[in-house]
Amino acid sequence: MMPRRKINGIIRLFRPELPLAAGMCVVIGQLLALGAFPPLRVVGLGFACGFFLSASALILNDYFDLEVDRINAPQRPLPSGLLSEWEVIVLGVVVALAGLAAALALNSLAFGVSVFVWLLGFLYNWKLKAAGLWGNLIVAASVAMTFILGGIGVGQTWNLLVWTFGLIAFVFDLAEEIAGDAMDVERDRKRDSRSIAILYGKRTAVLLSALLFGLMIALTFVPVVWGGLGWLYLLPILVTDVVLVFFVIRLLKSQTPAAGRRAMRGLYISASLGLLAFLIGSFFA
Repeated sequence: MMPRRKINGIIRLFRPELPLAAGMCVVIGQLLALGAFPPLRVVGLGFACGFFLSASALILNDYFDLEVDRINAPQRPLPSGLLSEWEVIVLGVVVALAGLAAALALNSLAFGVSVFVWLLGFLYNWKLKAAGLWGNLIVAASVAMTFILGGIGVGQTWNLLVWTFGLIAFVFDLAEEIAGDAMDVERDRKRDSRSIAILYGKRTAVLLSALLFGLMIALTFVPVVWGGLGWLYLLPILVTDVVLVFFVIRLLKSQTPAAGRRAMRGLYISASLGLLAFLIGSFFA
């Protein structure tokens, strides 16, 4: 039987809230594309695809960040010795294969796009994390593709509503990545990062992030304006947007990296709960 400490280390590598959100976004993409809740088999495969591809990227991120984490985050499972480098590599590959298998069970195009998304994540973790804005764009594009994968998985590759949600996710994650770099300036300097915060200053990065969050909030009303979604979408999104504005203000006022990270976590959790509320409302509609 696997020791409890090792199981705990694996769970911490997964950072479950992030893969759960990725799987949920794929399912929402399916829902938006079909205009109805998909069959449970399709929901399960779509969720598994998003969950495992996201988890694989996070696991391999810890492998490639090992030397930096030895100094800045020695409590992480890999530098603390809870898991070996070989175990992390095997886990990352097995989890990736599980996600790709789920995509292949949906259709061949979903599989091809999933391979591309996984390769983007691998390249980011391996070489492009220090590329500044280019790295931010790659992560944001990968997040946006969760919604697109949902549409592709149900045969609705070019559904306009799905792509709109993908754009909203892209802008949100780009804002989050830029803000995250502003909170990690000292750590990023050790890897010779060319982040916006390092090149132009932390305050500039935070202001740009806040502007992008504002753009994202404005984009959330596009589906209502054209009549694509009704009150089941509008009600949770109004509540979510108000909470997002609150945390954006907290981010702008943050004086320390810890305060900024708390505001960012609030932004992420608020957006995830808003999507979950929309998903639940759609299921019972």
